Amino acid sequence: MNEISKPRITFCTGVGTVTGANFLLETPGGSNILIDCGMVQGEKVAMQENHEEFPYDLASIDALIITHAHLDHVGRIPKLVKEGYKGPIYSTPETRELAELVLNDAVNIIAEEARREGGEPLYVAADVEKVFPLWRTVEYHKDFKVSDDISIFLKDAGHILGSSMIEVTVRAGEAALKILFTGDLGNSPHPLLRDTEAIGDPDYVVMESVYGDRNHGPKEERLQEFERVIKETIARGGTLVIPAFSLDRTQVLLYELNNLVEQGRIQSVPVFVDSPMGIKATDVYRASTALFNEAVRAQISRGDDIFRFPRLQYTLTQDESQYIDHAKGAKIILAGSGMSVGGRVVRHESRFLPDPKNTVLLVGYQAAGSLGRELADGAKKVRIHGETVKVKAKVETLYGYSAHRDSDHLVEFVAGAGGEGTGEPRLKQVFVAMGEPGASMHLAQRLNDELNVKAMMPERLKPYDLE
Repeated sequence: MNEISKPRITFCTGVGTVTGANFLLETPGGSNILIDCGMVQGEKVAMQENHEEFPYDLASIDALIITHAHLDHVGRIPKLVKEGYKGPIYSTPETRELAELVLNDAVNIIAEEARREGGEPLYVAADVEKVFPLWRTVEYHKDFKVSDDISIFLKDAGHILGSSMIEVTVRAGEAALKILFTGDLGNSPHPLLRDTEAIGDPDYVVMESVYGDRNHGPKEERLQEFERVIKETIARGGTLVIPAFSLDRTQVLLYELNNLVEQGRIQSVPVFVDSPMGIKATDVYRASTALFNEAVRAQISRGDDIFRFPRLQYTLTQDESQYIDHAKGAKIILAGSGMSVGGRVVRHESRFLPDPKNTVLLVGYQAAGSLGRELADGAKKVRIHGETVKVKAKVETLYGYSAHRDSDHLVEFVAGAGGEGTGEPRLKQVFVAMGEPGASMHLAQRLNDELNVKAMMPERLKPYDLE
């Protein structure tokens, strides 16, 4: 890479779209680090984009730092290693553990996509195996150096288990520049996890904007709405299908169902967790209660296994999964993927969408081009595995369970820059990324207008110097 006189950031992917986070930070001292290496998802050109060459010299990269384990933040790491990256990968221990589940699960999805499109898979299981000898874990709040002039400090993002904001300090002599990469920011208060930590006093921020142009409903209403959808579906004798992300969304919904069942607020019916990765991720959550919020830890200490209640079944095998379709009477199915772009939920949707007594409940962001987005937009028929499926089931959306901060709370987060007792904020600029263009530009405008903070949606592959 060329010699530079100022630190600079290049947004390789992850701008103009929600997925595919991959950012390059270069320093005048010759250090180069990557933040995240995610897969582009949902879009019609996603497969092509994921196969494109990385726009940097892999041998020059000193370290890769990972914010969290979702596929759109880790999904191209095996490709990076396959093509020659040999440096360290850093994250929290929980992110490493969940990323191993995510990447091994992705191998099957990638293979299926390659067969369908007639191309080569992005990577195979052997490529995933080569990733984890490079992976090192770091606890929150411990400074560590990745090169002579770069140190890293991880803060709790409150998004999913182990998720981090990455605070990067670049030093040149006595001078220091602080850049905060938010990753995905949690929708605090989270039902299970601790709140997102404060922004601190960065000079620059690279932040997400998934919900940059809209707000979620009141948090106190989301459980009421969830309860209503369950009761109405049960009353019809129907099946409630919930496309649920295996990481965090499945665990949150299980926790809410546990409370609704044990408090007698809903009728006890069979509940199936039909996601091998979701089941394994639940085991990781169960073993990581130190990262839960105080109220949930207290509930567990009183003897409540928050991920187990009467008539709950974890279905690991295909045979167990096939049985669900034939189980008589009302039931609830939680299955991946959250945007219905693969996984077992697609088969369930094919089976249950044509019957008006059933419900499909969408509880998270649905990317453009995904089956979930078609359903959210009111499609009357959809294509599943090459077949046309009529949509007669009730389709409900409940975005209060989103693990992402909404527009007002993203603005509130940035408003905290500088923090109490630190004097005037030194925040020079915010780069608004990881959102659809309308959402990113709307948030940037709000930050400019309401906080008088210089903010912009960056261009892909354009380097931005940091003063």
